[in-house]
Amino acid sequence: MLPFSRTPRLAAAAAALALALTACSGGGTGDTADSAGQPVAGGALTWGIETEPITFNPHQYAQAKARLLVWNSFEALLTHDADGGFVPWLATGYQVSPDGLVYTVKLRTDVTFHDGEKFDAAAVKANFDQLLQPGYAPALRGVQLRNLGSVTVTVTDPATVTITLTAPDVLILDFLASPQGAQISPKSLREAKNLKAGGPDVVGTGPFVLDRYTPGQEVHYRKYPAYHWAPANAGHQGAAYLDEVTYRFLKESSVRVGALTSGQVQVIEGVPATDQDLVKTTPQLALNKSLNSGSAYSYYFNTGHAPFDDVRVRRAFRDAVDVDAVLQAVYRGTATRAWSVIGPTSPLYDKRFEGSYGNNAANADKLLDEAGWSGRDAEGFRTRDGKRLTVRVVQSAPYVRDRRDILAQAVQAAVKQSAGIDLKVSIVDQGTATAAIAANEFEIFDNSRADTDAGAALNLLLFSTGAINRTNYKDPELDGLLAAGQATGDPAKRVSVYSDIQRLTVADQALLLPLYAPADQIGAARTIGGIGFEPTAGVPGSAYNIWIGK
Repeated sequence: MLPFSRTPRLAAAAAALALALTACSGGGTGDTADSAGQPVAGGALTWGIETEPITFNPHQYAQAKARLLVWNSFEALLTHDADGGFVPWLATGYQVSPDGLVYTVKLRTDVTFHDGEKFDAAAVKANFDQLLQPGYAPALRGVQLRNLGSVTVTVTDPATVTITLTAPDVLILDFLASPQGAQISPKSLREAKNLKAGGPDVVGTGPFVLDRYTPGQEVHYRKYPAYHWAPANAGHQGAAYLDEVTYRFLKESSVRVGALTSGQVQVIEGVPATDQDLVKTTPQLALNKSLNSGSAYSYYFNTGHAPFDDVRVRRAFRDAVDVDAVLQAVYRGTATRAWSVIGPTSPLYDKRFEGSYGNNAANADKLLDEAGWSGRDAEGFRTRDGKRLTVRVVQSAPYVRDRRDILAQAVQAAVKQSAGIDLKVSIVDQGTATAAIAANEFEIFDNSRADTDAGAALNLLLFSTGAINRTNYKDPELDGLLAAGQATGDPAKRVSVYSDIQRLTVADQALLLPLYAPADQIGAARTIGGIGFEPTAGVPGSAYNIWIGK
């Protein structure tokens, strides 16, 4: 079997899609740490990060900011190259049947989990079996893995697995290259004390071993000396350069930047707009930035009850916000405006919606009057039948990043001034946020996703049965379009399908207010080499390629 051999039709589609991804890539920009010199083995790195993971189990991964930690300890069957294509990682190649239903995957035979367990076809099957256990990963099972049949993965021989689908699904390869598709030791799957939470007893095959986690403070990784199976497109081969790396959880941006400039940490991610010039102009520091792939950061409107069950109110909320002015105030010219549910680096992004709505207070007033919200109370907020026009956004604290709390305050002020809408902003713990969602006690859900294929993000966000479809909008036409986008491998057809999806959700139904394209920023001492971003995803990479210059 040749690496990544396909049927001619699938090969042509993959090649065209890779070119499209290249053309739209949001690859990193900025300085390089030239003074780091040539790679040097050894040393301990301290990295300040914005987000503490809610789990260290890659199957449960849901925070883009935690992705750099996943790949330290865990690896997937495939990975992405700089052109957006798929290359082997723990796999050596795959073949797809002519009908697109059967994937035969060949595996490496020289890989060992951190606990000594051998990586083989039985381990891959054990991971799939675990993923399909009821209640374990319902979001994955209901959307990304919905086309897996009752006999999903069979072991052909120790180095070969066969994945059988119930329908063609081009996103299955994206899953095999995703954190959720990373491989966990079968022993961990059987014996971990808290499998969903992860931690030192949930192990993978990656270049580092997670050996210490102090909640609220830090997580520590040590080199896995036996590691020698990096993908061909990695920065080097063999064991990691660093002996160890500590990630400190520094939620406050001022604390992160202060830790970097004072030398308490050598690297930080999440450099706020207010401090990017400081990092760029400090001779000892370098700043690198990259746009993320996937979906834009947006406010999704809950259509399941008033007031956003009325499309006029949804349109009015959007028109009440001058997004450009809000972003300028919060991000000082460093943010990229979003116009659609899909981020602008995706080949599926449709530029036709740019400039098509927003910043029209007069139209917002007109729409709200038509919807019956024509009264005003003593504070200037609109009313209908004596009830104030109030909408609630409930933000889960572990997911608040990139000054999104400040952004919410700016939007809050804008909709009050322009349209008399009372936006209530709450930042709460994850349990409280989950309870509010379950009780339908919210009107706005804020979200972005860094999926390498935007189609995977939209399946979760917009399918009527999507695990995080908080719009509560259920439409057979939209479900049909999403299914079609998942089924076709032809890049041109996919672009057409996702254009229709954007038309329906952004233009026709106004299900969301797109705000900005998420991005990551890394500030580092110039003596640190090998820092980079993941191809296609645009998020910070693991510590595998990083070294400390002498």
